[in-house]
Amino acid sequence: MNDDSVHQIRTGAAETHGHRAQSARELRAARLGVRDVVRVGAVGLRTRPTRAFLSALGIAIGIAAMVAVVGISSSSRAELDGQLDALGTNLLTVTPGTRLTGEQAQLPLTAEAMVGRIAPVRAESAVGKVDDASVYRTGKIPDVETNGIIAYAARTNLLDTIGAGIRSGKWIDAATGNFPATVLGASAAERLGITKAGPDTQVLIGNTWFTVLGILAPAALAPELDSAALMGWPAAAKLSFDGHPTTIYTRSDDAQVAAVRSVLGATANPEAPNEVEVSRPSDALAAKQAAGQAFTGLLLGLGAVALLVGGVGVANIMVISVLERRTEIGLRRSLGATRGQIRTQFLTESLLLSALGGVGGALLGSAVTATYASYQNWLTVIPLWALTGGVVATLVIGALAGLYPAVRASRLSPTEALATP
Repeated sequence: MNDDSVHQIRTGAAETHGHRAQSARELRAARLGVRDVVRVGAVGLRTRPTRAFLSALGIAIGIAAMVAVVGISSSSRAELDGQLDALGTNLLTVTPGTRLTGEQAQLPLTAEAMVGRIAPVRAESAVGKVDDASVYRTGKIPDVETNGIIAYAARTNLLDTIGAGIRSGKWIDAATGNFPATVLGASAAERLGITKAGPDTQVLIGNTWFTVLGILAPAALAPELDSAALMGWPAAAKLSFDGHPTTIYTRSDDAQVAAVRSVLGATANPEAPNEVEVSRPSDALAAKQAAGQAFTGLLLGLGAVALLVGGVGVANIMVISVLERRTEIGLRRSLGATRGQIRTQFLTESLLLSALGGVGGALLGSAVTATYASYQNWLTVIPLWALTGGVVATLVIGALAGLYPAVRASRLSPTEALATP
């Protein structure tokens, strides 16, 4: 064999190899871009809009519930934190406890003055319960119907100490404290049917008519005063008041609250410090906040269940979609679509369906939170993690819900799928 023959054989082999390689490239499946994947995955949503809407609605309800619960809870917590910041957490109260015999103890007459001598105490005030002095709107109401309103003697600096305010009228001062004049707590005024203070408005305390000087706004740190009728210390002495304080309120330096708290009992009643109870009203608000957080956790659990139900609905819809679109799947497979492309199509459809529900639910939950916060006059607070976490959760659920239907669709052979009636 000469050199020309060898060259021809090599050239022919090279050409044959090139043709085979070119044929292999021509037979290789085309790759779908991101835009094409989204477009193909949205076919099922466009052709069945009602079904897609109802499926996305299940996801949206779960996400809306979770976002609304977190948003309303955060808004409420922000409002409470704002109240604590405004009212302060350095208010301490001193009240009589019980004796060893089980009887109600009593604070000494000197307790208020003794407490005021504690160096870090910036302000102190007190109220004293007036026994046998029921409060009525008229003298024709039976004695047994007291409406739970209690008469208290009060110091003139009480409001400044506890951080309360007047809703109507004015507070007791040194002059009016000597006369039969009273200021009603917010709940007390409501129970008595009094909406506005004035010289023409009177209530019967004991056997004496008192002019209603003012009505308090709700006292967050002293809720016991909401259902009280307050009068000056001298005016109360003319009734059945014995002069002993029932509750002493103190304001201390923030850094010294714990130290003051530790000595208040012994200072108020040196002879029997064990008969004195010292509390911090802001702790009650903090406990209320903690209870609200626990309730929020319960509601979040219910929202998660709703979200799970929505995910099951998406999975159900995707399985039905695979069964209904077997002919479409067979046709695409016959035209060269790979199993991976079929899986991607149905998985994308499931993700799009869940994303629509997630975004819609986040918007709906935000709207509910804003509406409720506006109704309560709160600042609307929606944590960013609640919005992003909700959408991410729907995508994860969508991926899990669409995985099995997508795999099932990809395993259909073209002949089997086309043969389906």
